[in-house]
Amino acid sequence: DVHLVESGGGLVQAGGSLTLSCAASGSTFDGYAIGWFRQAPGKEREGLSCIDTNDGSTFYADSVKGRFTISSDNAKNTVYLQMNKLKPEDTAVYYCAADLSGWGPNGSLYDYWGQGTQVTVSS
Repeated sequence: DVHLVESGGGLVQAGGSLTLSCAASGSTFDGYAIGWFRQAPGKEREGLSCIDTNDGSTFYADSVKGRFTISSDNAKNTVYLQMNKLKPEDTAVYYCAADLSGWGPNGSLYDYWGQGTQVTVSS
């Protein structure tokens, strides 16, 4: 099994930046797709981005394309989500998830989830 821990959330002003980290343990990191998701109060979970830790392929949802960048450091078993030009509507709990065969924005395809980290963007 893979154990995931997110960090890096916090309070930031609109237009600012944050970098979230997703540290994996318990299993070899290679071969997994790691996805970032978020859920705001009263809204459905939204898939934002994912990366294939084997070949570095990436996916971005339209809502974050051009503002968020996903990257992977396989030596550290960590995936990052660099978030720039943050907006108040980016406020949510952000989760990372992992799966050997999952891909894309559908969270049901991912088996392993972290506990989440809160991101709050003030206007």
